[in-house]
Amino acid sequence: MNNKINVPRFKKTLGFETDNKRSVLMSKIRSKENKAEKALRKSLWNQGVRYRKNYKKLPGCPDILINKSKLIVFIDGEFWHGHNWDQKKLRIKANREFWIPKIERNMQRDQEINNLLSSLGFKVIRFWEHQVKKDLEGCTNIILNHINLKTL
Repeated sequence: MNNKINVPRFKKTLGFETDNKRSVLMSKIRSKENKAEKALRKSLWNQGVRYRKNYKKLPGCPDILINKSKLIVFIDGEFWHGHNWDQKKLRIKANREFWIPKIERNMQRDQEINNLLSSLGFKVIRFWEHQVKKDLEGCTNIILNHINLKTL
């Protein structure tokens, strides 16, 4: 994409101070499944839906892949993926020069991934983490309805 958002790197001039030890420590942190992902997967499994989790062979490493139905599900965290972004970005006070482009690039990347997966023939469903926590049954039903439509 030509209009790729540029995220600034950590620099002392921007107020970011880090040392090599801290940098190595932070680089070892990997994303892990959260409670919402586990709950949704468990709900789907109990409904007889079989899936792959965190499938690294597809762009975006989908949280849930239901290959039989060509369905991909992402459960997005509100902060990292920009839920109510127009309101929330106004509340960011510290390191705005980094965080605003960072989140906006995440949002842009999510859209790029959606388009790419759609072009590969997949249906992409994205839930906010709070949606799954609040309405697990509703989120499960959305997925089940899509699967049932594919099998008819």
